[in-house]
Amino acid sequence: MDLSGDMNPSRFSDAAAAIAASVSTVIDGKPDAVRSALVCLLAEGHLLVEDVPGVGKTMLARALAASVDATVRRIQFTPDLLPGDVTGVSVFNPVEREFEFKRGAIFANIVIADEINRSSPKTQSALLEAMEEVQVTVDGHTHNLPKPFLVVATQNPLEMEGTYALPEAQRDRFMMRVSMGYPDQKSEQLMLRQRDAVNPLTTLAPVVTSAQVSTLITWARSVHVSPAVEEYAVSLAHATRHHSDLRLGASPRATLQLVRAAKVWAALDGRHFVIPDDIAALLVPVFAHRLIPTRAAGAGRARGSTDAVTVILERIAASTRVPIAPRQ
Repeated sequence: MDLSGDMNPSRFSDAAAAIAASVSTVIDGKPDAVRSALVCLLAEGHLLVEDVPGVGKTMLARALAASVDATVRRIQFTPDLLPGDVTGVSVFNPVEREFEFKRGAIFANIVIADEINRSSPKTQSALLEAMEEVQVTVDGHTHNLPKPFLVVATQNPLEMEGTYALPEAQRDRFMMRVSMGYPDQKSEQLMLRQRDAVNPLTTLAPVVTSAQVSTLITWARSVHVSPAVEEYAVSLAHATRHHSDLRLGASPRATLQLVRAAKVWAALDGRHFVIPDDIAALLVPVFAHRLIPTRAAGAGRARGSTDAVTVILERIAASTRVPIAPRQ
């Protein structure tokens, strides 16, 4: 796809639609999940895909990676995975008589962290610096990661055997969390026919380069956010910090990522400005995984807690004043 010349909302949405269409040829009947992955890529965030095994979590990550002509690495997180396997290690070279840094799997434009919650919290923490600062520090030396940089992590529900709960600091690094859900009957029947003979991933070809993705990212940053919309986003975040049913509210990082995601959301719709509906549409995907309900509100169960947080956020959105554009 040719993105040379001046970028505008129409060209941005066309390029993004091409990426989404490519991913959708593999992920049947899940347009919301595909759009969320695209928003994270273009808003310089990271995506956490949580659901039961076998619903296409890893397939979504691999399809997005295959649609972008960029370096891709996949890390299968297991209980015996070490932090050095992720970030890299220093190895002594007897010929040069000095230590050499051997890059880990994190050095790629798109990193697929498969079943991230099957590794220990120590290994999970190896991603913290990389996801926030796009760099890793090993033995006192800092190494920059390639840009654009996106981590697409998949995880199984926390109550499943052999999993570790993601620490709060780790969850806060992810811009959005989405669930794939089961496909509808028609999509599942279509999947049976199409994938019986060939893996659809093998037919995917990149539709944009990493340089073009960087161009889209840069343009998305320029999408206008009015002071009233900024105030609306901050009001939603503050409401979570003072809600009686929440033990932990949204962090300032969450507010920042909500606005960044809203910019891309608006650009995908062909607009160069954010409206309150963009903020409201992203409130649950961006905030829900960061919040912790009280024991009474969450009923003490992981899935129940997720549902409780969603209900709380919906109530907060309904009770927060929405800015109205002045009449011209």
